[in-house]
Amino acid sequence: MIDKLTRMSARTIGMIAVLASAWTIGAGSALAQDTVTVTGRVEPGLWVDPDGCLHWVADGGVEGYMSGRVNPQDGMPVCLDVNTCAVSNTDVLFHTDSARLTSTGRQQLQQFFSSAGAFAYAIYGHTDSRASDEYNMRLSQRRAASVANVARSVGARVAREIGYGERRPVAPNDSAANMQRNRRVEIVCYR
Repeated sequence: MIDKLTRMSARTIGMIAVLASAWTIGAGSALAQDTVTVTGRVEPGLWVDPDGCLHWVADGGVEGYMSGRVNPQDGMPVCLDVNTCAVSNTDVLFHTDSARLTSTGRQQLQQFFSSAGAFAYAIYGHTDSRASDEYNMRLSQRRAASVANVARSVGARVAREIGYGERRPVAPNDSAANMQRNRRVEIVCYR
């Protein structure tokens, strides 16, 4: 019985050794064939977080890098003052149920972004609750993008553009006046 166990153990160990060497050879040749060369252009820049704090960023298209910007004298994060510098009712800016700006709305936004003088802007779109949540999310995102495009067209930097749909009302959606208050685009200035 011991002889039989010894032979089985020897065969098992031999099989494991053969498999291990085959795996090592296969892995070695696979590694040699899978050498990856990444080329491209790294785009350095600054990213502003929602609190207004700055981060150095570098993005090469495959993997990015981010590091908080700190004051070299005291080691504290460098943060901009953040304030809501404009709230526009979307009834004035857009055609009903549309993300297409009215000519008056476009002119007002161009004037605002040309003279506001902020380092960067965050643009948040909001709706009332009359349509489905999914529809309102899409509409508010498209409206935020339209306002952001006007900002970019006059050379302003847009840090973020987000559509919140009906999820962040400033008033209950229980009357026409309150619904009108909820249909808005908020512009936050980073100074």
